[in-house]
Amino acid sequence: MSSLQYFVASSLDGFIATSDDDLAWLLQFDGFEGGRESYETFMADVGCIVMGGETYAWLMEHEPGNWPYPDTPSWVFTHHEHSAPRGADITFIRGDVREFMDDFTAEAAGKNIWLVGGGELAAQFADAGLLDEIIVSIIPVVLGAGKPVLPIKTGPTRPLELVASNTMGRGIVELRYRLG
Repeated sequence: MSSLQYFVASSLDGFIATSDDDLAWLLQFDGFEGGRESYETFMADVGCIVMGGETYAWLMEHEPGNWPYPDTPSWVFTHHEHSAPRGADITFIRGDVREFMDDFTAEAAGKNIWLVGGGELAAQFADAGLLDEIIVSIIPVVLGAGKPVLPIKTGPTRPLELVASNTMGRGIVELRYRLG
């Protein structure tokens, strides 16, 4: 059965990007020990990708003409008109996240659904009770402000269940939580 997983990196104080979407604080950690292995293990179980329009636009700006997920069907929630890079399997959608869960699950074909970046979109899935897991890599940097990991609107979550933790290079800790 497919799980909807929010796999993300966060500053120590809970932000996934600065207020202006700068990720330099994160990119300075590229190539840390254990990072590639963690990502490859995670991706081996991903059958479908879901992301928000801001994340998609950031990727297109920073990786022009290069879609980083060529072999994985992807769905992008957006209110803007976009075109997909050549060879990318991308479906652009808008609406309530609940409307598309059956599509994502069918597309994943028994594998997991990766919710890529975008705390606002992740919060919509969490608020709808659809988010199964949060896998967060805590990066040893304090931003002080920015875009939060999960800005939920429905109040505090129930306690999350820690199912795994992994210490990696440069002081990075990956935490895997199951939502109750």
